[in-house]
Amino acid sequence: MCFLKPITLGGFRRMGYVILIPLFCALLSCAGVPSMEMDSKIDQKISETEFQVVEKDPLIDRYAHFLKASLYASHGQYEKARLHLLETLQDDPNSPYLHKKMAVLSQKLRDTKGAVQYAKRAIELAPEDIGARILLAEIYALSSDEDAAMDGYQEILKLKPDQHRIRLTLVTMLIKKERYHEALDHLNTLIEQDPDLTIAYYYRGRIQLELKQYPEAEKDYIKALELNEAMQPAFFDLAGLYQLQERFEEAVDVYEKMLTYYPSNMSVKERLINLYYRLGDEEKVQEQAEAIQKESSPGDPVRQTLGLIYLKSGKLDEAVIELDLIVSAWPDDDKSRYYLSLALEEKNDLEKALEHLALIKPKSSFYINAQVHTAYILNEQEKDEEAIVVLQKVLAVDQNKIDIYLMLSSIYETKEAFVDAIKILEDGLKVEQDNLELLFRLGVIYDKSGNKDMSLKQMRRILELDPEHADALNYIGYTYAEQGIKLDEALDLIQRALALKPDSGYIIDSLGWVYYQQGLYDEALRSLEKAISIVPNDPTIAEHLGDAYFKKMHYRKSLEMYKKALSLNHIQQDKIKEKIEALERLLQ
Repeated sequence: MCFLKPITLGGFRRMGYVILIPLFCALLSCAGVPSMEMDSKIDQKISETEFQVVEKDPLIDRYAHFLKASLYASHGQYEKARLHLLETLQDDPNSPYLHKKMAVLSQKLRDTKGAVQYAKRAIELAPEDIGARILLAEIYALSSDEDAAMDGYQEILKLKPDQHRIRLTLVTMLIKKERYHEALDHLNTLIEQDPDLTIAYYYRGRIQLELKQYPEAEKDYIKALELNEAMQPAFFDLAGLYQLQERFEEAVDVYEKMLTYYPSNMSVKERLINLYYRLGDEEKVQEQAEAIQKESSPGDPVRQTLGLIYLKSGKLDEAVIELDLIVSAWPDDDKSRYYLSLALEEKNDLEKALEHLALIKPKSSFYINAQVHTAYILNEQEKDEEAIVVLQKVLAVDQNKIDIYLMLSSIYETKEAFVDAIKILEDGLKVEQDNLELLFRLGVIYDKSGNKDMSLKQMRRILELDPEHADALNYIGYTYAEQGIKLDEALDLIQRALALKPDSGYIIDSLGWVYYQQGLYDEALRSLEKAISIVPNDPTIAEHLGDAYFKKMHYRKSLEMYKKALSLNHIQQDKIKEKIEALERLLQ
C-alpha cells in the first residue's frame, strides 16, 4: 500500500514555498518490461501526482521530471525514463549525479556511445567522484572494450589504491589477456594491503602455475587453504599441481582431505580412484568403487562415474555393465551412451558400438564426437566410402573442427586419392591458415603425389611459423638427401631436428642417409644401426642399412636387411627384389 504524506523540502522552501509530494512505496524495487496495460497504469499514476504550489517554481518541475524518470525506469521503460531525465538535465546541466543516471539509462538502452559520453562528463564535473570512474570502466567492460576498461581501473587505483574489488576485477582482465606479470604485481599489492585476502593467494597460485613456477604456486594454494580450509578450487588446483609433478601420493592426500568437506563429490572420487590405480593400491580402488555403488542404485546416472572409472582403468566388461544399465534406464543420457560405445569399441564389439553411436542425435553435445568415432570404426572395417560420407556430414554441421579435415584427408591418402586429400586439407587451411598439422600433412601428400616443390613449400611455410618444428626440418633435409642435392644444408637441417628430438629413430635414419650420400659410409653405418634399433620394423630404414652394409662389403648383412625390408612390405617391392637377386648372385 502507498501513502501520501506532506513533506517539507529544504531545497524547495526558499521564498516560503511548501509542496505536497507522494512517496511511492517500494518504487525502485519494481522491475521488468510492463505490458501496454501496465504502461497506461503508470501514466495514470503519474498524471494523478499533484504538486500543490503557491507559485510556479522550476525546481518543482525538475523534481517532477526526476520522479517520472525514476518511476518509468523502475518498470523497465527506459526510453520514457530518459526523456524525463533529459528534461531534468537541461535544467541542471552541471549535475554529476544526473549525468551518471543518464549513463546508466543509456547503457540499458544499448547506447554505449551515449553512456560513455555521460559518464565522462560526470568525471569532468566531479574528478574526485570514484563512482563515476567505476561506472565508465564498467561500461567499457560491458561493451567488450577491455583495454579502455583496464585503463579506467588503473586510473581509479591511482586515486584510491585500497579499492580491493577494482583491483581484483583488473587482475581477472589481465589474466584473460595473459598479462600475467602485471596481474602478479597487483596481487602482491592486494596481499600487502590485506594479508588475509584468500582469493588473492588463490589467483596468484593460478598465475604461478601458468608460468610453471610450481614451488611458488604450491605455497600460494596452501596459504589459500590455511585461510579457507574448505576452498574447493584451491583443493583441485593443488592436487592437480601435484599430479603434474607426478607427486601422486601428495595428490591423494589432498583429494582425501577434500572428501572430508565434500563427501559426495564424484569428481574427487573419480580422480582418487585413478590415482589409486596408478599407485597400484587395488584395495583403495575397490573401497571407492564400493562406496559409489552403496550411494547409488544400478542405472542411476551417478553410476556414470563408476562406469567411466572402469573404462579408464581398462575394466571393459564392468564398464559396459554399468553404462548399459544407465542407458537402459535413461535413453537420453548421451554421455553414458557415448562412453558405452567407446568401451564396446575397445572390446572390439564394433557393430554394437556403431548401434549406440547412431542413437546419439544431432542436437546432442556428443553428436560430433559420436560421428567421428563412427567414421573411425567404419575406416577400421575398411568401409572407406561410408566413413567419408559420415565425415562430410560432420563438416556440414561444424566446419571449424580441424581433426575432421585431418581424418578425412588420411582416408583419401590411404585410397591414394591425393587430389581429394589435398583439397580437403586446403579447405581446412581456409578455416585455420597457420595450422601446423594441416600444413605438414599437406606437404606429405604433395610429396606422395610426386610434387616435391609444393611439398617443400609447405615445409618451409611451417618453419616460418615455427623455426623449431623438428619434423619439418627433418622432412626438408631428408628430401634433399634423397635427391642427392644441397647435402651440407640437409645435414644442418637434420642435425637441428635431432637436437630437438634426440631419440627419434626416423631423424637418426635421415642423418645416416645424408652421410651415405656424402660417401661417409662409416658414419652412415653407425647412424643407421642406431636407427633400426629404435625403429626395428620400418622397411625404408632396413633398406638404407642394407645399402650401407653393401658399401662396406658386408654382403650377408646387406642381404639380411633387404629381405627384412621386403618382408615389411616395402613400397618398392620390385626394386628390393632386384637388390636381393643381385646379392644372391654375388654370394654364389
